[in-house]
Amino acid sequence: MATLRSSFLPVAWLAAAALLTGCASGPRPPAPPAAGTTPAPATAAAPVRVKVFVAAMFEIGQNTGDRAGEFQHWYERYWKNATPVRVPGAIAPVYCNADGVCGAVLGMGKVNSSASMQAILLNPAFDFSKAYYMITGVAGTPPSRGTIGDVSWGSWLVDYDLGHRWAPEENTPGAPTFMPRKGYEEYRRFQLNPALLGWALQLSAGTPLKDSDSARTYRLRYPDPRARQAPSVGQGTHMTGDTFFHGPGMSQQAQYIAKLYGADDYVITEMEAAAITLVIKRLHGTDRVMSLRGAVNFDQGNPRETTLQHLDPAPGETAGGFAETVDNIARVGERVVDHIVAHWPQWEAGVPPR
Repeated sequence: MATLRSSFLPVAWLAAAALLTGCASGPRPPAPPAAGTTPAPATAAAPVRVKVFVAAMFEIGQNTGDRAGEFQHWYERYWKNATPVRVPGAIAPVYCNADGVCGAVLGMGKVNSSASMQAILLNPAFDFSKAYYMITGVAGTPPSRGTIGDVSWGSWLVDYDLGHRWAPEENTPGAPTFMPRKGYEEYRRFQLNPALLGWALQLSAGTPLKDSDSARTYRLRYPDPRARQAPSVGQGTHMTGDTFFHGPGMSQQAQYIAKLYGADDYVITEMEAAAITLVIKRLHGTDRVMSLRGAVNFDQGNPRETTLQHLDPAPGETAGGFAETVDNIARVGERVVDHIVAHWPQWEAGVPPR
């Protein structure tokens, strides 16, 4: 929709326009109050009624015109001429367009991102009572279940960190080194709304995804058939952890935790979604939350390299495909954003039947 990407009316301008009478000679002075009445107090500008909020975690440089991070493609599609709204407690400004699509960079990691999200949700400049949320960013994937450039919708969000861990050598060889901690049952995992997930998959399934020669070459280092495939749109559990875990052992542990909690297969490792969702849940519930991630690396090395070699590659030995993946994320996500806004009467009260 052209209106979603090119129609921008800053909130301050709208407030000022509301005071004009529309006559050519300019605004008229307010009429004096009737005798015996008390003038009504001045009212603040109405809050922005948010329809969709897009949350990215970082940007590399500027919001436009340079190398793109997680936010730039969204910014260029929806907010290039929007006025930034500064929110105390948030790491970066919020941008909104006239169609009710808003977004911001929240910061990396669970504490950083959730603190920003809470500050934005509680700010009176915005009305989130009917908003949908799209938590976006880059991520890793196990080579058995994904590849570089993939875009994944989260079916479950699982917190990787809420439990007890110990060194492998202090346990029976091969046994799990993780045990959940009691008391975290209500916020260590979230199943996202299956009806909303179904809509997201339906709307974005045919999105043409970009790929790169460097990513194609890098995939051939892995024997897994899934790792060697071209990028596609899929779904699965997104594992939220502040630790950049790597290696087949940690990947197996992530899959073990997902299954322990009754979630789907672990397909994405990221750092924020479960924490952000908890904040949203406490204020508005989770029925309108989406998690959208693009894979820019594998969560382990290939069979011919150690985990340390995978973590510290030589120059020119990285996965490639980052620029293409951040573009893919926005290409997939905008199909859902645009549909919700274009059909707002059907979506305003909740996820409609398909």
